[in-house]
Amino acid sequence: MLWFIAGRSLSIGPRPLVMGIVNVTPDSFSDGGRHATAEAAVEHGLRLAAEGADLLDVGGESSRPGSKPVPLDEEVGRVLPVVRGLAGRVSVPISVDTTKAEVARQALAAGASIINDITAGLCDPAMTTVVRDAGAGVVLMHMQGTPETMQQNPTYTDVVGEVRDFLADRVRAWVAAGVPAEHIVIDPGIGFGKTFDHNLALLRNLDALTSIGRPILLGVSRKGFLGDIARRPVTDRVAASVAAACFCASRGAAHILRVHDVAATVDAARVLGALTAQ
Repeated sequence: MLWFIAGRSLSIGPRPLVMGIVNVTPDSFSDGGRHATAEAAVEHGLRLAAEGADLLDVGGESSRPGSKPVPLDEEVGRVLPVVRGLAGRVSVPISVDTTKAEVARQALAAGASIINDITAGLCDPAMTTVVRDAGAGVVLMHMQGTPETMQQNPTYTDVVGEVRDFLADRVRAWVAAGVPAEHIVIDPGIGFGKTFDHNLALLRNLDALTSIGRPILLGVSRKGFLGDIARRPVTDRVAASVAAACFCASRGAAHILRVHDVAATVDAARVLGALTAQ
């Protein structure tokens, strides 16, 4: 399977790809403030690329539970200098984690080639046009509610079926808007409007999403449900994060792993790819 992004393509499998997280925010749940300046974020991105990241994901607005939206100008001011600083110095594709079409437009013009939208385009309907016109890749994620409200009693009748149907519907909507299916990746949104049991149900049955026919991005890195299982603080969840990611990838249900701890995940992904190669 191929993922087309702005004039190039990424081959999916047998080794899962690793997307390194570059947060340019003061309030991210795992590393808020550590890379909040453009200079620190660029250096962090360069380090992740050197550690073997296949992609970098730059974000200027925290989506942790309870977080509030960031004004457009502030998000642009955080993201664009980092995209520009990385674009000329890394060969790997740069993704921007945003729900705003104007942030996406400026980031793509500055050198990004992927938009990672946690609302799957529902926050800003202009997002489909921006991505289509740039020929960019896009990640469509499922979330119940908003970051500010999503953990206030999330409820499902069938979490796996409802997430699958939502993502399938969003892929159809984006294709109808002129974005080729080959440019789209889907993300079940682990931890975004889900309880502990919802997260486990999705991970145990993630292969149900493969029927949509698009690569699956998985973001479990350092998340709270792993802390509940491993009984570790957020900064000490590397092993738990790698275990969850590799469990899903080994079943053919996680093609791109979005992570904070790139070096450890790259090692695990390479071993997994070697063991599963035919």
